[in-house]
Amino acid sequence: MRRSLQLSASVSVTLNSAQKRHLRALAHSLKPVVRLGQKGVTDSVIAELDIALERHELLKVKIGSEDRETTIVALCEGARAEWVQTIGNTVTLFRRNNDKPRVTLPGSGGPQGS
Repeated sequence: MRRSLQLSASVSVTLNSAQKRHLRALAHSLKPVVRLGQKGVTDSVIAELDIALERHELLKVKIGSEDRETTIVALCEGARAEWVQTIGNTVTLFRRNNDKPRVTLPGSGGPQGS
């Protein structure tokens, strides 16, 4: 049985369903780049996530099973990223790099792939 994670309204959603579907397909083969430890979301985790998003635009984060929704909201707000999907304890995040875009979203221009 598949359970959908409903994030609160505090996470802004600027990606439409076609764009999220495209990002999910691109993220399928990705491995988690950032892993949260026992301390959860800290300033250093946000700093590392910021660096990784600047470089990759699209990435996966492995989170703990404790209060996933709060953790995801904190990650998205801290790194100014868009939530794409959550499967188990892995969340996929996206943030456009305006200087060097690597991913083309449907309905926008720019380079393809990641």
